[in-house]
Amino acid sequence: MDDQGCPRCKTTKYRNPSLKLMVNVCGHTLCESCVELLFVRGAGNCQECGTPLRKSNFRVQLFEDPAVDKEVEIRKKVLKIYNKREDDFPSLREYNDFLEEVEEIVFNLTNNVDLENTKKKMEMYQKENKEVIQKNKIKLSREHEELEEALEVERQENEQRRRLIQKEEQMQQMLKRKNKQELLDKLESSHLPASLLLAQHKDRSTQLEMQLEIPKLVKPVAFSTGIKMGQQIALAPVPKIKEVLYEYQPLHVETYGPPVPEAELLGKFGYLSHVRAASQQDLAGGYTSSLACHRALQDAFSGLFWHPG
Repeated sequence: MDDQGCPRCKTTKYRNPSLKLMVNVCGHTLCESCVELLFVRGAGNCQECGTPLRKSNFRVQLFEDPAVDKEVEIRKKVLKIYNKREDDFPSLREYNDFLEEVEEIVFNLTNNVDLENTKKKMEMYQKENKEVIQKNKIKLSREHEELEEALEVERQENEQRRRLIQKEEQMQQMLKRKNKQELLDKLESSHLPASLLLAQHKDRSTQLEMQLEIPKLVKPVAFSTGIKMGQQIALAPVPKIKEVLYEYQPLHVETYGPPVPEAELLGKFGYLSHVRAASQQDLAGGYTSSLACHRALQDAFSGLFWHPG
């Protein structure tokens, strides 16, 4: 991030950590000072590609790569028009084709590929699906309002819980100060020994701390998503897919040669007499004399019985 800088004044975040970079609709960056200087009249051209711009077209750069900021902004605009949902399609395949079309449009606009045809395609789609787009906008705004209401309720509950905890802490401090003051008053006025008064004070302090440590359970009434606890929600059961269990079949390789003895029997038949014995380091690495001999025999026996024709 330190090597990021303004292409016009060459100021970098390394030399000026408080540098604020702004990105425009064409994906090119300028620092906030250069934007104020170049667009003092409210309009101008991009310093890199010459695209006509307004001062309001610039926004704070959030990502290290300005192309990502450009893609995010384009995706927001495209999804305001292509706002259909899975429920609007008769099959999942058609919905996936729709999503693929959206991604293609975002890619073209982000990378300046076939811009004219892509924009015409978007305008045509917007005219043909005007009612559906408006209906989904209303539905989306309603869902956002419900979500905001649920978040506001949760925020109020958290604030109320915080105030309750703060009040309990203040009560604890007040009781401790009161208990301490009572001890001082008794030491001053009582005729009992000080050791006895201190022991009684210690017992009262212990009992008070035990009472204060017992937490008061607050029974929640709703989840963080806003769904009331105990609310009946109809969920479709997950369909069970019956499949045939996999059955292992030993691998059979035709070598066109005599059978090779098993690796466990090579020592018994004398094959390991002229093979280097494995050291402790070899065994730690997974090398065994029988394994190496078995592979050598496989190579030697392979193809001995093969004949053309």
